[in-house]
Amino acid sequence: MKLLPKLGRREVTEPGEVALHARNVRFDWSRTEPVWMKQEPIASHVLNALSMLLPEGERMFLVTFGEALELVKDEKLREAMIGFIGQESMHAESHHGALEEVLAAHGIDVEPYVQQAEFLFRKTLGPRELATTAAQQQQLVERLGVIAALEHFFAFLGDWVINADLEQFDADPQMLDLFRWHGAEEVEHRMVAHDVAEYFEVGYVRRGALMLIVFPIFIALLLRGTKFLVHADPTLPNHRYPMLVARIFAAMWRGSVPGIPSLLISALSTFKPGYSPEGVGSTAQAVAYLAQSPAARVMAS
Repeated sequence: MKLLPKLGRREVTEPGEVALHARNVRFDWSRTEPVWMKQEPIASHVLNALSMLLPEGERMFLVTFGEALELVKDEKLREAMIGFIGQESMHAESHHGALEEVLAAHGIDVEPYVQQAEFLFRKTLGPRELATTAAQQQQLVERLGVIAALEHFFAFLGDWVINADLEQFDADPQMLDLFRWHGAEEVEHRMVAHDVAEYFEVGYVRRGALMLIVFPIFIALLLRGTKFLVHADPTLPNHRYPMLVARIFAAMWRGSVPGIPSLLISALSTFKPGYSPEGVGSTAQAVAYLAQSPAARVMAS
């Protein structure tokens, strides 16, 4: 065990490795509206854009890890991968439920954007038939490298949302719990995608190259998703990109969405020799939140 200091918080005892398992959750969306942070409509849609991206992205994770699992001989890593698959499956279904019962139920048709996400994750990043077994193997390794890069961001975002004071913006408790439960599990399993990439020998150069590709695409997709939602939301003016970006930066300044500089610094940390995502967030803090998450507790009772 080790003691890990949290910024502005007392030291917590880290439990070391924990056995990963999917937690059943249930959310009541009957009172949740698309602008779920009443004082931060743009920030609400930045995070809603994540909900539009995540289900298809995480389904791609499931397919890719399912392929990789057959090739992994390390039993400890296999066990972690199985736990990861279970958690990611629950994440995808929970965010899909939020799309249907919050956005679609309030007249926002998310299907055009979701179809773009489907094309990206199923066609561009999905499995393809290639001429040789070696080429097939390399394509799998590339996809595992992309997942490792994305999981670094998700662990960063998970740590951010656990610690961010979003209650000050009059945040809906159900949506806040969705993102914090998801974020806590991302912190909890932050090592798995990295360990799988190491097992398949993604390597330093390829890891860096993939991060240089993934980071700007990830930001662009979030911006595009936010623009789509703001345009579709009848309660908001249809900002053009320059005004929308200005409002997003203002939300970053207020702390209702994570800042690009901190996200960029986090991305650059992956270029350090011997990089590990272990320092992204606290397992103890994540597990503590998961033990008291309202959505998880209602299913456990």
